[in-house]
Amino acid sequence: MLLMVIMRWMFRAQRQVEYRVKTSMNKLYSYQGSFEVLPAGTGRWTLLGILTVLAALAPYPAFATVYRVGPDQVLKTPSQAARIVQTGDTIEIEPKPGGYYDCAVWNANNLTIEGIGQGVRLTDSTCQGKAIFVTVGHNITIRNLTFARAVVPDWNGAGIRAEGRDLRIEDSRFIDNQSGILVADSPGSTVTIQNSQFIDNGFCGPRSCADSIEVGRIAELKISHSLITGTPGGDAIHSLATLTQLVSNRIEDGETGAANYLVDLPFGGSLIMHENTLVRGSRSRQPGIAVRIMQGVGAPKVNQLVFTGNTLQSDSEHPATFILNWTGTRAQLSGNHLGAGDVPLSRSGYLWFLTKSSIHYVIAEAKDFARPVRAHLHTIVNSILGKFGLHYR
Repeated sequence: MLLMVIMRWMFRAQRQVEYRVKTSMNKLYSYQGSFEVLPAGTGRWTLLGILTVLAALAPYPAFATVYRVGPDQVLKTPSQAARIVQTGDTIEIEPKPGGYYDCAVWNANNLTIEGIGQGVRLTDSTCQGKAIFVTVGHNITIRNLTFARAVVPDWNGAGIRAEGRDLRIEDSRFIDNQSGILVADSPGSTVTIQNSQFIDNGFCGPRSCADSIEVGRIAELKISHSLITGTPGGDAIHSLATLTQLVSNRIEDGETGAANYLVDLPFGGSLIMHENTLVRGSRSRQPGIAVRIMQGVGAPKVNQLVFTGNTLQSDSEHPATFILNWTGTRAQLSGNHLGAGDVPLSRSGYLWFLTKSSIHYVIAEAKDFARPVRAHLHTIVNSILGKFGLHYR
């Protein structure tokens, strides 16, 4: 098998690698590269050299390509690039006057998608009824892009919908979307957000509210040096991650925001917050409460709750509560800065919440137990009635 791989590689090494994209104007663009094969008579060293190169390149995709998207490029839109990229490729997107009214589904792994220069904007278009970008592949980095006005009938149109593992977002902006980022359940995945802005995301529909950043059941969510402001409906950050880390962010309602909570962990998980600034506005749906952590019966374990060097401000006339802790884990607070009369930590309502959670858990377990029993009884009854030509629905 190894010999076949080596022979195939030698054969390919004697050819030029050529990639052609044909435009609608029948222009031909190509990328060419070549490999040098050692002269005859040096077979032993050629084989050794090939084995060395193969070993060095083993972890990396072959012939990773950089694609340029732009008004004057062969690839005019990100969606055109998404249809041809392979594992390990880089997609560079140039600015376009008025922005790209385009969406894309990224299926390949290990991609880097970045805007070149200032003002690369994708707006007003969603794919699969989900988002402007849908990332299906794993280990994708998105950098220096603006996502705006994502709208879908389900009221959760996102700038980015992450369905694969391990997403990294850097220096990007999410403006006026129903949901800024929506991350699907993906155990073991890590989502990292750095130096980004989320402005006026998280709208309410007839039945529920979307969030500015909503993360499902993943291993870790890390947000640093970012701004989340103006959430009109849901939570600014809504996380079901096993571990959520927030470092040096500004999370605020702003003048128009009316978020439920600035940070909400409604189903367990650990939380570490360091040197964040949180500002509650007068229009918030849960007046005065900045951070909520809940651990109902059956929720994942909360290993740690650590809050250091954070600042809480309130634009309301009423005192604010920094943390509402409805878990069985003790919160560790150190060096946080609160206004006069503000409450650093509250457990008010925890026993009532725990009682309701226990009741709901028992009911859910009973339904799960009863469902197969009912199906089995239904089968038995119909087998008996069938002998008489009858059937019970």
